[in-house]
Amino acid sequence: MNTFSKIFVVACFLAADSLDAQTLTQTVRGKVVDLVSKTPLPGATVVLLNTNPLMGTVTDLDGEFKIQQVPVGTHILRVSFVGYEEIILPNVIVNSGKELVLNISIEEDFGQMQEVLVTATEKDRTVNDMVGVSGRTFSVEETRKFAAAVNDPGRMATSFSGVVGTDDGNNNISIRGNSPNGLHWRMEGIDIPNPNHFVNPGSSGGGISILSSQLLTNSDFLTGAFPAEYGNALSGVFDLSLRKGNNEKREFTFQAGFLGTDIAAEGPIGNNYKGSYLINYRYSTLSLLSEMGVPLGDFVTNFQDLSFNFYLPAGEKSSFTLFGFGGLSDQNNHASEDSLDWTGESDRYSSTYFSHTGAVGIKHAYMINKSNFLQTTVLASGNTVGDKVNRLNDQYHRQDWTYEKFSNAKVTYSSVWNAKLSSRSNLRSGIYVNQLFYNLHENGYNKDLDQIEIAIDSKGSTQSVQAFSQINFKATKKLTLNAGVHYLQLLLNHSNSIEPRLSATYALDEMQRLNLGYGLHSQVQPLGTYFAELEENGQIIKPNENLGLTKSHHVVLGYDRQLNTYLRIKIEGYYQYLFDIPIKPGINETYAIINQQWSFVTDPLINEGFGKNYGAEFTLEQFTHRNLYFLLSTSLYNSLYKTQENKWRNTRYNGNANFTLTAGKAFNWRKNRIFGLNIKSIYGGGLRATPINLEKSIARNETVFEEGKAFEEQHPAYFRTDLRVSLKWNRPKSTSTLALDVQNVTNRKNIFGTYFEPMDGTIQTAYQSPLIPLISYRIEF
Repeated sequence: MNTFSKIFVVACFLAADSLDAQTLTQTVRGKVVDLVSKTPLPGATVVLLNTNPLMGTVTDLDGEFKIQQVPVGTHILRVSFVGYEEIILPNVIVNSGKELVLNISIEEDFGQMQEVLVTATEKDRTVNDMVGVSGRTFSVEETRKFAAAVNDPGRMATSFSGVVGTDDGNNNISIRGNSPNGLHWRMEGIDIPNPNHFVNPGSSGGGISILSSQLLTNSDFLTGAFPAEYGNALSGVFDLSLRKGNNEKREFTFQAGFLGTDIAAEGPIGNNYKGSYLINYRYSTLSLLSEMGVPLGDFVTNFQDLSFNFYLPAGEKSSFTLFGFGGLSDQNNHASEDSLDWTGESDRYSSTYFSHTGAVGIKHAYMINKSNFLQTTVLASGNTVGDKVNRLNDQYHRQDWTYEKFSNAKVTYSSVWNAKLSSRSNLRSGIYVNQLFYNLHENGYNKDLDQIEIAIDSKGSTQSVQAFSQINFKATKKLTLNAGVHYLQLLLNHSNSIEPRLSATYALDEMQRLNLGYGLHSQVQPLGTYFAELEENGQIIKPNENLGLTKSHHVVLGYDRQLNTYLRIKIEGYYQYLFDIPIKPGINETYAIINQQWSFVTDPLINEGFGKNYGAEFTLEQFTHRNLYFLLSTSLYNSLYKTQENKWRNTRYNGNANFTLTAGKAFNWRKNRIFGLNIKSIYGGGLRATPINLEKSIARNETVFEEGKAFEEQHPAYFRTDLRVSLKWNRPKSTSTLALDVQNVTNRKNIFGTYFEPMDGTIQTAYQSPLIPLISYRIEF
């Protein structure tokens, strides 16, 4: 750690000494549109409130504005337009390296109050105006500056109430006690595959996000009782929005660090055309960290990814967007053929693992008129996860042990219609049709039979259909209602669900609100589960092919109070009742699919399990004010499930409590330089585990759990503190940032789990990530 600190401090002083003290400026521009219809608003007033004299302008006929020679730094921007609610963007960061291009949506005010000015801020609402409860927007700035978030939305989200990271080694998150697999990913209004490197089959997270923060703009994160447009999810939704590239000026970003090299380019497409491109490429080899002494294991680990967004206007009312991403990741490990090097059973194994994911879509947006907006998208996506493992036996012969290769592909068509019925109400309806292709294979060594046994071997296609309709209605100035219905059907076995959704928001006054939401939600099982194979009377059968959807009722009651312009508190209580959960049949069976961490279940299952999650969440948040922000998140919860055993048990993810403090302070250090200090500290109850039966494990020479005591053990409390130190400096036409992120700065040994070690016949403990320092340098120009 001393070496890393010295390198960082020396680099900071070298950077500071090389700067001059001139006043630097940049251009702030963008577009103002109606929140619902997306029509441009000419004549809107845009003002930077903290400039002297005030700097501002009005939008032109296309709703566009431009303010030139804005001093670098943090600004407050106000947007107002007759008949619309005024909006304040409190933390507009202007750097010298890149123009700041903003796309601002404002909402029509159906009954403007003359005596009280109601002003919304950027953080007061989600990007999706239909979200009534359990949702918040997050910005690119948060994914960059939160300590150890490493530009990853999944890791950043662990700062929010109700969200718990399940493993330091990946970005899987449990929301309100649910399985991480209940999380759903969307991009530009359409479903996408799990956008992470190093994924496990059937999971929704991975080692690190494929999506660079370069591509993202303000996006939504939802944790329950979603509006009707979201389906096939039980716990949470990442609804990601992409940033358009600069359509007037070519700009570049380069970042290098221990996690890899990141290069981005953006600019206009042709002369006198408002189209733009934005491309990002990243390459990394984590082996570099291992060579510097960071204990990451013996695996050779590599990943690379490419993401892009092309914006292509096609007249005044129409535009096309071509977007997508692709990621390649792999890990390789070779067992030593000298048994003296073996310290545990795992040292006998060699493995070759890979995870490839990609998606490409084209979106057409068409303004039918001032009140109707149609968005149509076609997306092709796919992912392949594979792992081949062999074992050195006592004669040093390589013995095939397991082989997995799961390939999924999907073509999705979606069409969503937005209609502004009046200043009080708007309607959104849509349909999603998915053509699913699968090629799934899994086999493994059966010790009892002393042979390789096929668990899954299936290839084919099926379809799923989703449809929704929802209305947003402002009943009064204080009361807003959102009501809708979602339909989901898997044509493989015709399992389906009709799901009502409802939320209400009541403003007690201009500073505080009450929120109430309800939703029935459902989710398709991981595809591989449907194709588990068994031999019965000499024939191969698929016992899970007709499994139904897992479903849940989710109710949320919330209170939100703005203490002042920059400080707010939020309290939410919730109850979620899950049913039709796939479980193993039998009064002595304790298995339920909601406890599955990864891979596919190949045992016969039935939809007769139940679950319940309930708790309370408290958030105290200060948006950046005087260069200081903090977010205190507290969650108290209980997560239980029941099988045919008819006994309520803890789920794997029932930690009962979680406390997170995320904070940061920026210091103006000489002119045009900003020193940043950010911290995130997490304290939470340990996750649950099933005890190991040592006697049976010794007899079978492998880990055997006491399934009759499922999840009766709880790991010790989890504690981790991350630290980020950064120096940003502006030069004429460039902005540089040097940062040191230290994960688990106290080097706390948090327990991941226990396992049986055959070599010495004992139960061993596996720990989560140790202290990991990450240095990075970033330049925008």
